[in-house]
Amino acid sequence: MIGDMIRRLTLDDAQLARLHQVVLGLLDPVSLPPADVYLDSEGNEVARHVDGQVRLIHPSPWPSPASVRTDAPVVVAVPEQLPVGSLPTPDAVLLLATGGVRVDDARFVVWANAWRAVASAVVDVPFTPADAIDRADDLAAAYSSAKARIEVSTVGQPASGGRVVFFTGLSGSGKSTIARALVARLVERHAVTLLDGDVVRTHLSRGLGFSRDDRDTNIRRIGWVAAEVAKHGGVAVCAPIAPYDETRRWVRRTVEAAAGAGSFVLVWVSTPIDVCETRDVKGLYARARAGEIPGFTGIDDPYEPPADADVVIDTSTIALDDAVGAVLSAMGD
Repeated sequence: MIGDMIRRLTLDDAQLARLHQVVLGLLDPVSLPPADVYLDSEGNEVARHVDGQVRLIHPSPWPSPASVRTDAPVVVAVPEQLPVGSLPTPDAVLLLATGGVRVDDARFVVWANAWRAVASAVVDVPFTPADAIDRADDLAAAYSSAKARIEVSTVGQPASGGRVVFFTGLSGSGKSTIARALVARLVERHAVTLLDGDVVRTHLSRGLGFSRDDRDTNIRRIGWVAAEVAKHGGVAVCAPIAPYDETRRWVRRTVEAAAGAGSFVLVWVSTPIDVCETRDVKGLYARARAGEIPGFTGIDDPYEPPADADVVIDTSTIALDDAVGAVLSAMGD
């Protein structure tokens, strides 16, 4: 392996966790993408394939199962759940999944600290919380000779307090008008970020076109930024067209993974297209119908109405104050 013949692969955080699982014998090496040299996200070399084995450049930060193997029962921390009281068995060992987690994930820190507080013995394992619970029995067998894995009482982890209000609807439906009025109501008691469609395309998504792939990329960028705001307790109000159901659902999953269940509110501004056209001071609909703007949503590119909207608003039949009130009610604000 010399020069350009060496296959180098950059691993994300979740893949780095799997790399350590392989090194500790918790995962088969074929589970890793093939490469000769593995790099972290900053380009640092973290491991190599040597004589058919994966060898770390530096020692693993996680203890091996053999070094901590116990005859005590084990508990595997449950993702998105917090323990109630102490562990049922005082000598139980807590296996806490700390792999594949971003260092700024404040929600994870709250979760991990709550589990650490109820255990007298804790072993960090290189799994994401979800992967750890999926392989809980395998982990218990690897770290303990006890026959049983203990289940514990839990309650759902509360949301971070952050919210994302995501408006979707045709051009001219009234999304931006409601969004701005909502922000004016929220800003008195929350840290609010407004991610309006036109402004985002000028800055965050500058250079993207209007193909399906580019529209998806635009909405995913908005969703990612909004999730970051909500994760840290802020409120993000987004007002793109967002015509595709699959992409909107991706945004919901991303936000709720970052800020907790219920942190995402989808508002469908369902104003009929004929009403939207009468409001079109820029003449975009007329140009689209004349074939001058190809791929225009609602004309020759589809708008997929959401089946999972938390609020539905037709601005041709509801006053602005009432529309804002409906959104605030859905937010629980």
